[in-house]
Amino acid sequence: MHHTLKLSVLALCLTGCAGMPSAEKQAEMAAQARTAAGSLIKTLGGELKSAMAAGGPEQAISVCKEKAPAIAAAVSAQTGMSVKRVSTRHRNPNATPDAWEAQAIASLEKRLAAGEKAESLDTYAVVDGPQGKTFRYAKALVTQAVCLECHGMPEAMKEGVKARLAAEYPSDKAVGYAAGMVRGIITISKPL
Repeated sequence: MHHTLKLSVLALCLTGCAGMPSAEKQAEMAAQARTAAGSLIKTLGGELKSAMAAGGPEQAISVCKEKAPAIAAAVSAQTGMSVKRVSTRHRNPNATPDAWEAQAIASLEKRLAAGEKAESLDTYAVVDGPQGKTFRYAKALVTQAVCLECHGMPEAMKEGVKARLAAEYPSDKAVGYAAGMVRGIITISKPL
């Protein structure tokens, strides 16, 4: 009986311990997530630069609306992780952050305000969810000067951009930013 109890306790510990990855494993997953986020940023950035060169910021709006979700889906398929962009001041209602993402955005904004370099603004954690433990990662999307053409102060935007945004996103909240502000995050998750 005593031997059975030891085995039961050992099995319970192994089951519980197996659900929480080691610090090394979490760091490895974070490195993979950083690579995935970098891939999304690089590919999307290239698409936006091409669109800006071809048709200005009005053309770039369609990249964010149509190509960005496809790029995120491709990165998700390549990595086996769920990859998307969200913001508390979103343009697309489908880009509304969940509670963990909203907390991550607030934390990254505080770190930026405290002087941390924009390129190092990320965070990760293993969290409990409805389907069990999930690895979560967030990389800050810091507003660049070129972003202001579509995300800056409305009064400073070109009339064509304002008209296109009003037509494409009637409930747009993604304006009023200044260069250097956290505009949202790339959020990555992977069930464990």
